[in-house]
Amino acid sequence: MTIEHHSHQILAAAKPLHHRRNVLAALAATSVAPAMAQFRVEVTGVGLTQLPIAIAPFRGDAQAPQKIAAIVQADLERSGQFRSIDASGAALDESSRPDVAMWRQKSADSLATGSITRMADGRYDVRFRLWDVVRGQDLGGQSFVVTQGDLRLVAHRVADFIYEKLTGERGVFSTRITYVTKTGSRYSLWVADADGENAQSALSSPEPIISPAWSPSGGQIAYVSFESRKPVVYVHDVATGRRRLIANFRGSNSAPAWAPDGRTLAVTLSRDGGSQLYTIDANGGEPRRLMQSSGIDTEPVFSSDGRTIYFVSDRGGAPQIYRVPVGGGSAERVTFSGNYNISPSISPDGKWLAFISRVGGAFKLHVMDLASGAVNAITDTTADENPSFAPNSRLLVYATQQQGREALMTTTLDGKIKARLAGQAGDIREPDWGSFQKQ
Repeated sequence: MTIEHHSHQILAAAKPLHHRRNVLAALAATSVAPAMAQFRVEVTGVGLTQLPIAIAPFRGDAQAPQKIAAIVQADLERSGQFRSIDASGAALDESSRPDVAMWRQKSADSLATGSITRMADGRYDVRFRLWDVVRGQDLGGQSFVVTQGDLRLVAHRVADFIYEKLTGERGVFSTRITYVTKTGSRYSLWVADADGENAQSALSSPEPIISPAWSPSGGQIAYVSFESRKPVVYVHDVATGRRRLIANFRGSNSAPAWAPDGRTLAVTLSRDGGSQLYTIDANGGEPRRLMQSSGIDTEPVFSSDGRTIYFVSDRGGAPQIYRVPVGGGSAERVTFSGNYNISPSISPDGKWLAFISRVGGAFKLHVMDLASGAVNAITDTTADENPSFAPNSRLLVYATQQQGREALMTTTLDGKIKARLAGQAGDIREPDWGSFQKQ
């Protein structure tokens, strides 16, 4: 929830996206149902250093309901760390020892092979193996027995295995994102795979849904509802569809953000006059005010160590990003480039701040190196919003407008590799990237 939700005086015309209006939302919890719309991933750009990898078609892929090798390849390409080597026509599976000299001639550094077999009980046996073709080494593999509904998750876990083996860092392909869509007059909150596929409906409403935020455990989503004729903060349990009331005080209750331990939320409340920052127990209770401020303070986010809260304030005359100790105290200004900076997101490794800056009337995604203060604009679009870091700090998801319609994008932190998650079911907005999933 951006600062313009909290002030009609200073920021009434801040962002020209229709879903930024102050509206009443009636949210109804629904049973989780699969989305009818699917996404197509389009990867653009070339990184400076990419690992060349061949993903051979899995034996049995042609008859399988999900093309495992293609999903793995798309995942790896979207990460920006890999360049695909053509492996079409390769007749290999996880039990075959490849001709590494041939793959070296194709300029591949590594090769993944595998198979998918439908079992008598209807489940699928998925197996794969990863090879270092430069050294001729078997780097290991995995096997899974799953229902048809879990085949995409298996593919993402295969990609995670490969990513970690070859980069030394955890992959994020089996994590989840949440986002809001508007289709006609209907708004829905979705939970989806990190590539936007396999979307499940969590909430549905004839009015806008705003400010979804994943809990650190990945089991809950905080959001803002206006069904009581004013903004109210709820937490929604993804597995059960149940929700609990967190903040329903006099005035506005908005912009929920989770502390890393999942026990506390930061919220923006106007209960004592003006929009100010508070922390509140994740089960509700009496909030604790962080600061006294004459300005509008909103959009709080916690640092990964839980010691600092970054937020947006117009206390200096225009929206800028500040930070304050979680226990309260004096706020320190963080952004100085440009006169309008909102929507902070802090990388889990604590090194980067992503935010939206208004540049000549255009809203562009920027990334700051917190150690040096260096800032780079990493998009060429003009209506970016709501950046959120992947849990390995290597990618960002954000909403933007392309060719007249809203869409989700992922990007590497240097902006060189971008992927569009293009939905068929209306406009897409307000993304938030969840934490690592427990295996």
